Amino acid sequence: MDSDTRGYQRAWDRAIGLLSRREHSEKELRAKLLRRGGTQADTIARVIQDLKQRDYLSDQRFTDMFVQSRMERGDGPLKIRHELESRGIAESTINQYLNQPDQVWEKILFKVWSKKFGEMMPSDYKEWARQARFLHSRGFSSELIRKVVSFQD
Repeated sequence: MDSDTRGYQRAWDRAIGLLSRREHSEKELRAKLLRRGGTQADTIARVIQDLKQRDYLSDQRFTDMFVQSRMERGDGPLKIRHELESRGIAESTINQYLNQPDQVWEKILFKVWSKKFGEMMPSDYKEWARQARFLHSRGFSSELIRKVVSFQD
């Protein structure tokens, strides 16, 4: 077995090991294989191509699983979008999976808000702003926050 074949096999085995634990985006997997060292970038490119051809590596499948887990965790669309972009997912794929009816995001926002603050609407603007900052940090837009949480005069 020549060194090129050994390098390919090492990269393949490492990639399969990583993919057996969880889905990865192509960018994530490429970065992990490159960090490991000892394998040429063109060999890694061949491994990635072969994995995609066999449907072992799929940005679509990764995105689907990632979005579902983040929604269950209570993250909003802005935060999820940012995380997907940093993992190299195409804008069109992101839009496909985040294009949920407003009611879905409202329900998630309400669940996160009520778990953190109870179900009593804030009594003044200062408290509402504090709660809105928290919800914004979880990835919800100001528009969505205003729709779900209002303060009592």
